[in-house]
Formats: sequence, C-alpha cells, structure tokens
Amino acid sequence: MTSATACHVFSAGFSFHRKPFHSSLNEGLQNYLLRLQTEGRSRTRIDGVISTVETGDLMLFAPDDPYYLSIDKENYPVGKPRIESGDYHIFCGGPWIEEWWTRTQRPALLRLPRSDYFLGLFRQLVLEQRRLSDSSPEISACYLQILCMEIDRLMTEQPVISPKGYLAYRMKQYVEEHAAISFRLEDVAGHVDISVSRAVHLFKEAFGTSIVKYVNDVRLEMARERITFSPMPLEHVSETCGFANYTYFHRVFRSRFGMSPKQYRIHSRAQT
Repeated sequence: MTSATACHVFSAGFSFHRKPFHSSLNEGLQNYLLRLQTEGRSRTRIDGVISTVETGDLMLFAPDDPYYLSIDKENYPVGKPRIESGDYHIFCGGPWIEEWWTRTQRPALLRLPRSDYFLGLFRQLVLEQRRLSDSSPEISACYLQILCMEIDRLMTEQPVISPKGYLAYRMKQYVEEHAAISFRLEDVAGHVDISVSRAVHLFKEAFGTSIVKYVNDVRLEMARERITFSPMPLEHVSETCGFANYTYFHRVFRSRFGMSPKQYRIHSRAQT
C-alpha cells in the first residue's frame, strides 16, 4: 500500500480571522482534523467544557467527534479588545491515519512549545495542496505522515507540561533551531520573555544541564556530522555550526570527542 492510498489529505489551508466566527457540528466531523493555532486565540469545547486555545496549541479531532469553534474579541496586553486569530487546518483520513490515531490516547488539545520546524510542516503541506499543476498526493501524504510522527515525538518528550516546563521546552527548541548561528543567552531568555537568570534556572531544572552546554552539544553534533560526511574545510565547519572562532571550536571538540577535528575526520573516514 503506497502513502497516497494509505494517507489522504482532503483539504489543507490557512485562515486568519478579524471578525467573529462560530462553527458547531454536534453530529461530528467527517474526517480527522489537525488544527494549529498560529496567532491569537480561539475557543473549543472539550468534554462539554469550553476551553481557550492559545497560540501554539494543537487541536486533534477524529471522525464523529463533536466539533465546536468560536472566535470572538479577546483582551490583549496592549490595545483594546480585538479579534486576531490565525490557524493552519488539515482534514485528512485513510488507513495510515486511522492506525496512527489508535496507537495512543490523544487529547483533543495539546499545548506545545512553538517550533518553526513544526509550523513549517503545516506550511509546506498547505503549499503542496495549493499547487494547480504538478500536484502530488504522494508528497502531501509524506508531509502528513512526518507531521503526525512529529506530534508523537513532541508528546513523548513532554507528556506533562507545567507552566515552567513549557518555557523550558520553548527555550530548548529555540536553541535547536538557531544552533547554526550566533546568539546570546539574552536571546534565549527573550524568546520566552523572562530574565536570563530565570531562564538559566528553568533550563537546568528541566534538563539537568546548562543552556551553554546544551548549545555546544547541539553544535558539536552538527560539526561531527559535517566533518564525517562532507568535504567542507574544518574552519568552514566551525563557522557554519555557530562557533565564534576556530580556536574555541577546536578546544571544545577535542574535549568532547578526545581528538582534534582533523584527527576525527581521518579516523571516521578510515572506518568507512
């Protein structure tokens, strides 16, 4: 069974609301729905209770699930109450999706740290669906399967998220997404609107390591891969993996792997 027959994307799009919007289907949806709140807020009904859907929240509904969505004016820190609500939404189905859905119990609402990579999967899937020519159901199916597996990974990494843990995971993803460029601790803390000292404390509490060490670990893994599999000059490897200078890169690489970058390249290629 190919991806195209096992996994179907019936529709995918992006919506942005500046006016009130209400949708209610007591008889339930016809297909599976993945909806990511990208901006502002909305409200949905879960187990009979109206819940607020914040930016970054993912809604998951199966066929026949009652569906309710409401978008009205919300109070924001700056300015008057207003309507600003954006979302990506995907209606899908097929044997692969059915099997994926039943692997684990899935809550109707998941609060996930904002991730450019995760957002990009929705964006790419929507762009593929908008193609008027050269459209490929197989490509859409593959994007959808990757998206679903990424949801599983995020659920595994953070089965229960406290408010403090939510901030820590957002910082962790910021580091992973920006590791190839230079940034400061202030940038990591500013990403979640907290002080540097609080950011350092929360990160250490959640992951048992410092932000600086985690940044270096991510960058060193990137460098190790490029040293092994690319002909890129070592100085260029250092630069493209976010290290400020080659001397520092050389020192931390040797400390981590027990040999210099040049020695590591010779050793790794001798093994292949």
